[in-house]
Amino acid sequence: MDSIDRAILNRLQGGFPVCEHPYAKVAAELGIGESELLSRLKNMLEKNQLSRFGPMYNAVKMGGGLSLCAMRVPDSDFERVAGLVNAFPEVAHNYARDHELNMWFVLATESAQSIGRILTEIEQTTGFPVYNMPKKEEFFVGLRFEF
Repeated sequence: MDSIDRAILNRLQGGFPVCEHPYAKVAAELGIGESELLSRLKNMLEKNQLSRFGPMYNAVKMGGGLSLCAMRVPDSDFERVAGLVNAFPEVAHNYARDHELNMWFVLATESAQSIGRILTEIEQTTGFPVYNMPKKEEFFVGLRFEF
């Protein structure tokens, strides 16, 4: 990453403008063109310097459901099961853990009532039980990385 990439990351962590041409606005603030900004974001994603770039929605505030889930999957079957789990559009942030429950993921659904149905579908598809761990309390940590 060069100084412009770092400036882009620092600027975008502070919020994304809500206007007709948000990329042009950010690019102008940084003293570069809109096409350069878009090209640099694409490049950082392709190089895995960014894992994703997009909005963060609060599913619960939008009437949806959100839960942390875990599974116990044999190492020999982990990749296959991860592919099946990740195929569900409601699944995000799937991680391998060094724990008896070695696959963890976040489930975000359109309604709180959908969580049970999706978990049952995941169990039927994979052949493994899913442990549902809904949050009891939410804490906000304003995490920001300076580059």
